[in-house]
Amino acid sequence: MKNQKFDKAALCSLMILIVMAAQVFAQPSSRGFRGRGIYGDWQVKVEFGEREMESILSFSRNEEGSLTGQWISFWGVNELKDVKFEENKLSFVQVIQFGDNEFTQNFTGMVEDGKMTGVLSSDRGESKLEGQRSPRMPRAVGNWELKFKMGDREITTTLVVKPDKEGDLTAEWQSQWGEHKITDLQYERGKLTFKRQSKFQQREFDSTFEGTIDRDNTLTGVIKSEMGDVEVEGKLIGAPLIGTWDLDIESEQGMRKQRLVVNRDMSALYGSTLVKKINLNGEKVSFKYVLTFGDREFETSFQGKLNESKLTGELTTSRGTSKVTGTKVVRRFRRRNTG
Repeated sequence: MKNQKFDKAALCSLMILIVMAAQVFAQPSSRGFRGRGIYGDWQVKVEFGEREMESILSFSRNEEGSLTGQWISFWGVNELKDVKFEENKLSFVQVIQFGDNEFTQNFTGMVEDGKMTGVLSSDRGESKLEGQRSPRMPRAVGNWELKFKMGDREITTTLVVKPDKEGDLTAEWQSQWGEHKITDLQYERGKLTFKRQSKFQQREFDSTFEGTIDRDNTLTGVIKSEMGDVEVEGKLIGAPLIGTWDLDIESEQGMRKQRLVVNRDMSALYGSTLVKKINLNGEKVSFKYVLTFGDREFETSFQGKLNESKLTGELTTSRGTSKVTGTKVVRRFRRRNTG
C-alpha cells in the first residue's frame, strides 16, 4: 500500500511538472517576439490615385526605451508621433510640412509575418499602404582585402562576397596570381568557410578556407591545402563609410534632414532612392542617381569628404547646390539586468 501511495503521489507531481513546463514553453519567446516585432526598416508603397510612392518606415527605441519612428522618402526624414505597436497592431501620426502648409495623416494597420498592411487617412481621403521588412545583408557580404604570405612573398587579393538572385551567398577570388573558383560557401554566426579550386599555369590544386568575421569588420582565417596551412588577415573595403548616416542638408529652400544607408556591397539608399554604387577613394566620397518622372530625368550627384564619423560635401541637382553635413549613427546595445 505504501508503494501504491508513493506511486500515485509521484505520478501526480510528474503531471504537475509537465503542465507547468507546457505553460512555460507555450509562452512566446522574447527573442522570437523581437524577431517578429516592428524594430528596423520597412520598405513601403503608398497608393496616391493612380501613382505609387515608395518610402521607408524605420522604427527604433529612444533613450527612455519608448518606440519611435521615422518616415523616410525622397523629400527627407519626417519624425512620426504617437507610435504604438501592440498585438501586431500598428498606429502612428505623421505631420507633413510643405512651406507654410501643414497636414496630418493617421495610420492604422497590421504587421504579420514580415508584412505590413494598413491605411493612411487624412482630410484628403484614404491611401492604401503595403510593405515588407527590409532584408538585412549578412556580415560576410562585401569586398574583402586579404593579405597572406607564400614563402617570403606577401600577397594581396580581394574576396568579393555577394548574394545571388535567390539570396544565396556566392564569392569571387580576384587575384593577379592564377585563376580561382570558389564553391560551397557557407556563413553562419560569424564563421565563413568555402572551397577553392586554383590553377597556376598548368598546375591545379584544391584548398579550403575557414575564417571568422569580427564586429570590427576584420576577417581572419586559414587556407588549408596539400602545401600546408596559410594564415590570412583581411579587412572590409569601405568599412568607415558603411552604415547609417544622418544628414543635414542646407539649401536656399531651408534646412531638411535626410538619411544615407551605405550597404556592405557599397550600394546605398539615399532616403528611399537606390544608389547603385558609392565611390570611396581615400577620404573622397562620391555617388549619383537618376530619377525619372514621366519622360524627364533628373540627376543628383554628391561630392564630399569622409573624416572619421563625419561626412561633409555638396549635393548638386538641376535646382542648384546644397551643403551636406552627415554624422554616422552608432548603435548602442543595452545589456540586460540579469539580477
